[in-house]
Amino acid sequence: MDSAASYLTGQGSASASASASSQVSGFVLDIVHTAGWVLTYWWAVALTAVTVWAMGEAAVRHLARKASAERMALELVPSRHFDPGLEEIFRRGVQLARASTSMPWWAPRRSKAVQIRLRADGSSALRYRIEGPAGGERLLSITPFGPAVTVNRARPLTDKPREHVVRAEFILRGKPIAPLREVPLNPDPLQPLIDAVSDLRAELGDLAELRLDIQRAPKWALRARRLQLMSDARRAERREAQRAVRGVRQDATGIEDSLTWQLQQLVTGKQGGGGGGRRLVMPPVPRRVEPEEALGKLAEDDHLVRVQLLVMCASNIEGRAEARLAQVQAALDVFGGGSRWAMRGWRVGPWRLGADRWPSRRGFERRWTFGHCQPPRANWVRLEELTGLLKPPTVHCRLPLLAGDLPTFEHGNPDLLLQGIYRGPDGRRRLVATHAKETLFEVGVGKAGGGKTERALAQAIGWAHAGGGLLFLDPHRDSWPRALPFLAHDHLMQRIALIDLNASGPAAQLSCWNPIGMHQGQVSHEVVEATADAYASVLGWDDATAPRALTVLTAALAVLVAVNEAACAAGRPEDQATIFHVRSLLTDPAFRTVALTAVEGRLDEEMRAWWRTVFPTLPLDAFAVVLNPIARLAANPVTRAFLGQPAGVYNIRTAMDTRMIVWVCPGGNGPTDRLITALLARDLLRAVRSRRDTPETERVPFRPYFDELITLTGAAPETIASMFEDFRKYKVHVHGMTQLLARLPHPVRLSLVQNASTLASTAGSQSAIAPITAEWGERPGPDVVAALDRFEHYMSLTVQGRRIGPVPITGPHLEDVFADYHRPHQAAALTRAALATAGAAPLNQLTDRAENQLTRTSTFLAQFRAAKPAGHLQKKRDYQ
Repeated sequence: MDSAASYLTGQGSASASASASSQVSGFVLDIVHTAGWVLTYWWAVALTAVTVWAMGEAAVRHLARKASAERMALELVPSRHFDPGLEEIFRRGVQLARASTSMPWWAPRRSKAVQIRLRADGSSALRYRIEGPAGGERLLSITPFGPAVTVNRARPLTDKPREHVVRAEFILRGKPIAPLREVPLNPDPLQPLIDAVSDLRAELGDLAELRLDIQRAPKWALRARRLQLMSDARRAERREAQRAVRGVRQDATGIEDSLTWQLQQLVTGKQGGGGGGRRLVMPPVPRRVEPEEALGKLAEDDHLVRVQLLVMCASNIEGRAEARLAQVQAALDVFGGGSRWAMRGWRVGPWRLGADRWPSRRGFERRWTFGHCQPPRANWVRLEELTGLLKPPTVHCRLPLLAGDLPTFEHGNPDLLLQGIYRGPDGRRRLVATHAKETLFEVGVGKAGGGKTERALAQAIGWAHAGGGLLFLDPHRDSWPRALPFLAHDHLMQRIALIDLNASGPAAQLSCWNPIGMHQGQVSHEVVEATADAYASVLGWDDATAPRALTVLTAALAVLVAVNEAACAAGRPEDQATIFHVRSLLTDPAFRTVALTAVEGRLDEEMRAWWRTVFPTLPLDAFAVVLNPIARLAANPVTRAFLGQPAGVYNIRTAMDTRMIVWVCPGGNGPTDRLITALLARDLLRAVRSRRDTPETERVPFRPYFDELITLTGAAPETIASMFEDFRKYKVHVHGMTQLLARLPHPVRLSLVQNASTLASTAGSQSAIAPITAEWGERPGPDVVAALDRFEHYMSLTVQGRRIGPVPITGPHLEDVFADYHRPHQAAALTRAALATAGAAPLNQLTDRAENQLTRTSTFLAQFRAAKPAGHLQKKRDYQ
């Protein structure tokens, strides 16, 4: 029985073995047949695989485009003092990485990214935009930078087609585990990029844009990358160990084959048998690969992202786009360290096979247009490596001036005001300007001969040829002969008036002005106030130090202005009183009685009571302080002739409203000249304030230029300070020049610096320049400005409501800028026309008229009083 069972079992085992063998052979045959079919119909398999891949890629692209349509854009505008720290920048990077995942669950990986766009298109030096998922807008709108950066919702950008476009994608080359170079924050890491686009010219269609996409990588991709790096490191270690073994064996073989070793063996008798043979060589064991060493920056998961760096440059001029791309590539070299940014592609002779050519161009365009991020395998970085690109330009960045930042001056354009010559980074020089409506006040500081007046003259000449009105007040008269040949044009001659108090000789031509004249429609109390304040500012009077002198002068002026009102009302302006009649009014009882009786009805009750009750009690020596400055004016034939005419031609209010060009040269800076300057300055203040009777839209812009502010403010400090505070409201814009800001009175200095739209400085001593550079935050410092060449300026300007600069500006030379306006052969004709417009007459004639004016005024008053009713006789006795 056992034998039968064993037999049956053996038969079963054999059958099972045969069955298993047949199954294996059948499986192998199936594989062979399948492989044969695949080899025979390989094209079907390939077509199927391509079809499936294409359908999948099409679906992914469709979803990615749908997700990209919901992206938002923010533009970050830094302030002038934006100076972030490393921690603030790092926190911003964390925000960007987190915002990249704020997409719907169905969005493909390529659409989950945040894009930093650095763009130079001529509108600004470098625009800084953030584009990303709409769901991350709230997260990205609140930056760690605080109020130093303004975040604005940005609109999509649309570019016009350019004739020449170049594209490039940059990848990390070098050690894949090594970080980029740690670039310091001062100077700004963006400075090389800004320098690369600093000579961009928008009128030529130049455009440069860099886009950095930041994407949080999936864990599986990071693990796969780490496995690959570890495998590469182990493989490299094994190769190194094998190389070391070969080296050891070669060294051992070399030793055994050497003559020295053979002689040693003969001496010791070990050659042949008895332990002879090759020495045993122990091969070195491969060193253990440490993950931290092999993975480098990829060893830690925290703050590790994948990046994609795309660059596009364009222009309408051949060669400029390629040159710009080379500049950008050189700028990115600054970040190179253990790894570096390198352009992707191959160079074949003069051609580069990269993003600009098939097959890469189409993928580049898709990623560029839709913002998709498909970074190369090697583009892994830590947020710390991107510090320089995670923030806008800071205070440590030098920004070039583009045409959009500072307009280019155009001759004859009334909307622009010439400022000087700016030399661009590419060496091109252009005339720059500010908008006239924004240039409210200007201050120029610097040593004598540094170019302040030359620049002011160039600005005034350009403004005059554009149809603007101005007043140029120059105590030294040097500016008039300098500007004369450039203003000698027929269309300007009728608008120019010259008031020159530097006359000499009896035949000298001199204009005239009556500060208290009423023939031009002035308001009486404003005329009295302006004249009294002018005297008080020059003589240092105030209510505490000289109350009686102020009262006496004001009362006398009120009477004389009333006399002039009566003369003009009677149609006899040639019989008006002048400032010199104050002496007769105070010291001549007959003239005083006639005057007060004649104009009593034009004085208020308080003023009449003062003359009846207070004046008779005053001693004669009380008038000396009032009459002394008037006597000095009368002793000078030029000032007596200028101020002693009843109906002067000078009318600054009319000059403002009719766009006149008025040149006033007071004659010096002595006591008498300061009084004349104070009278002119106070009259200007009165005239400007009188423009309140004109609607704002109808006020004509007017520009007074004050050369040598030290002289002018010495005569009327409070008046000049009030000008810089009030004139803007009436569309009158003051331009002041001085050698030393510190020598100006404190109120004037404060008003100048506070309200200056343009602040300029030429060379000078460091102590004199320090107040200006302090306003600029010591950038540049006094040592830099003090070393400027002649006609060179540092200047801060106001354009479109924001401050530009300080920037180096070369002062314009009249012969260079206005060469086409130069008319030296018509200079004499312009001088004659300017004097005629100012109503100039020979000095001796004006002097004779001034000496006889008291008689004419007295005659008028006698006739005017005689025409009054008899009831005024009692009032006559009251004033005697």
